[in-house]
Amino acid sequence: MTQRLALAVAAAERQQPQLAGRTVSPHTIRHTTAMHLLQAGVDITVIALWLGHESPTTTHTYLEADMTMKEAALARLAPVGSKPGRYRPPDQLMAFLQAL
Repeated sequence: MTQRLALAVAAAERQQPQLAGRTVSPHTIRHTTAMHLLQAGVDITVIALWLGHESPTTTHTYLEADMTMKEAALARLAPVGSKPGRYRPPDQLMAFLQAL
């Protein structure tokens, strides 16, 4: 398995040079697949079954919420009537923080 993966990564590097020097392992592929499933809205219990985990708790080690997912979660929690979007600090606050 490791040798086949190394050959596949070497072939991919010719098309995607940014892969050169990066570590790609079976674990990396499992993590990436789990994240793609999570981002597609697949329930974590289904992802746990797909990965062969006995418990969804084990699956949490593979999953991390990305910024888009965090923003979507926050958007669902926004107070009624509030304007959606990221917080933009005022220039005065930014100037103060940069002066520290």
